[in-house]
Amino acid sequence: MVDSNVILDLLTEDPVWKKWSLEALAEAGDRGPLVVNHVIYAEVSYRFSRMEDVEEALNPDYFVRSALPWPAAFLAGKCYRDYRQRGGVKTAPLPDFFIGAHAAVMKLRLLTRDEARYRTYFPTVELIVP
Repeated sequence: MVDSNVILDLLTEDPVWKKWSLEALAEAGDRGPLVVNHVIYAEVSYRFSRMEDVEEALNPDYFVRSALPWPAAFLAGKCYRDYRQRGGVKTAPLPDFFIGAHAAVMKLRLLTRDEARYRTYFPTVELIVP
């Protein structure tokens, strides 16, 4: 699974992260399918006016679409609850919990730059991080 921050590094040509994200994405693609879900799609689509442009950026020939399983939605809610009970701020995005839970339930590796939260709340997910 590819977190939106990695895809956005490429689309925005981020001067700090573009090189790492490009190399990590290529390596992950060599190891298996590059998976995105509705949440990642929505986060990436924020930068575009037309759906056709998002489809081009997330070309289905390279990025496999995977619907969020119901058990992942449940797990996301429980982990987000735990995060809030530990004092986590409400501004932390619930979408990250959907992404982590989806990767956990489907046993997918997750390519991301957001290591701390995923490692804390989804310790079974194999992370690909800088």
